[in-house]
Amino acid sequence: MARILVVGSVARDEVVRLTEPLRPGAHLQGSERVERLGGGGANTAVALAHAGHAVALVAAVGDDALGGALLAELAAAGVSTALVARVAGPSTRSIVLAEPGGERTIVNLTRARESGPPERMLGVSSPDCVYVRTRAPGMAPLLAKLAEVCPVIAHVPPLDAGWAPVPVLVGSASDLDEAALADPFATGRAVAGEALAWMVVTEGPLGARAFGPETALFEPARVARAVDSTGAGDAFAAGLAHALAGGLPMNRALVVAVAWGSESVRWDSSSLPAPAVKRLLQSSCSASTFK
Repeated sequence: MARILVVGSVARDEVVRLTEPLRPGAHLQGSERVERLGGGGANTAVALAHAGHAVALVAAVGDDALGGALLAELAAAGVSTALVARVAGPSTRSIVLAEPGGERTIVNLTRARESGPPERMLGVSSPDCVYVRTRAPGMAPLLAKLAEVCPVIAHVPPLDAGWAPVPVLVGSASDLDEAALADPFATGRAVAGEALAWMVVTEGPLGARAFGPETALFEPARVARAVDSTGAGDAFAAGLAHALAGGLPMNRALVVAVAWGSESVRWDSSSLPAPAVKRLLQSSCSASTFK
């Protein structure tokens, strides 16, 4: 399996299950409240660890008791926490409002932040793939160095010019405006420059598209009854990193990524659980070059 570096957040998700969809001004009833590991970085890292990869997570947690608990949960899932920083203040906590149809709304209550870009991410020896989900400024020099040695996937927004000089960008259509979606590859080129090979746009229950300089790919989502869509984009990213680390071309990697994202909505979890990943690895659509 591969050595994969994930850069992102770690959070405690406090999930409130609603008995009906959100409506402006409504007085709604919640059926229960549960707590679980979450955060974009953690969700992606845990799924990849379940796939058998050696995963190191670059993130920050607070110096509170919750920070220690989050580190323990990551380690129990097989994720290396050696590059997770402890910062002064509270750890990240989020309220997740889960609707009956699987849609969710996330409200951040507290966030653990570092004062600068995580330069320690360059200390990982010969990674096979890197996935980055952060809005931290000053990432360009770090990402450019990593892109010299392996595939690097960066999540957008931000859409700042030159922010991520990497070969693959991933963004959700719901996070991009009409101008960005009118020419996705041009949008990505402004962010990544000449390094960009693919701009990938996820479209929720419809599937995902990948835009290259001269071609576009589309992969429809698998039909599934949505239980909880929390972390579906993170599962998609995990599938994409799994496939690219295994040497698959984008046309096949997109199939794998959509399969992982589609699978995630079946589960009452922020990250893909181990049984789901095992099933994906056994399916033909998620086959990779790994032995």
